[in-house]
Amino acid sequence: MAISTALWSFALVVGLLTLTPGLDTALILRTSALGRRRRAWGVVLGIQTGTLLWGAFTSLGVTALLTASHLAYTALRWIGAAYLVWMGARMLRDTFRALPAADTTDAVLNAGADSVTGGWRQGTLTNLLNPKMGAFYVAVLPQFIPTGTDHFTMGLLLTTVHVLIGLLWSAVLIGFARILHGWLRKPQARRLLDRITGTVIGIFGIRLALSN
Repeated sequence: MAISTALWSFALVVGLLTLTPGLDTALILRTSALGRRRRAWGVVLGIQTGTLLWGAFTSLGVTALLTASHLAYTALRWIGAAYLVWMGARMLRDTFRALPAADTTDAVLNAGADSVTGGWRQGTLTNLLNPKMGAFYVAVLPQFIPTGTDHFTMGLLLTTVHVLIGLLWSAVLIGFARILHGWLRKPQARRLLDRITGTVIGIFGIRLALSN
């Protein structure tokens, strides 16, 4: 397989994966729709940092050890599930608090800190604590590395393609979320968004805990 063919084929696979609605989409849309653009881009950069690390780990063979070890995979799966359930439950809890309208959004966004750093931490943790990302890369990435190429270099090149597609799609999501910002100035609308997002995140955590 030629390098250019491998890149285009991998781009098609991860492009379809990126377009599939999931946890990343929910986090980006919610954060951006609430008017926290810097934090939203922080979440995006954190998610892509996690993707880059998974690609690097796979290229080095580290994630192959993770998937080969049932104990290590199970431990990471439970940690990731607990983190997602905690994050979803916190969002839901804060929507039922008797807070002033101006403070409701701030409470669910860590005291309203519209910072790239805070979003980056959240996005990175969410991605790295999802062992299915590691399993996906172990199963898929090696198939697109042409024979005779350096595994680490080619693995990083393929991962970079995934990151670029993720950044482009995230820009579309953030742009779309701006349309919702005016509607979300209403406290009832913000609570509804957080209840939906908190439920989605909690369900992802439960599914991760119950998955094999």
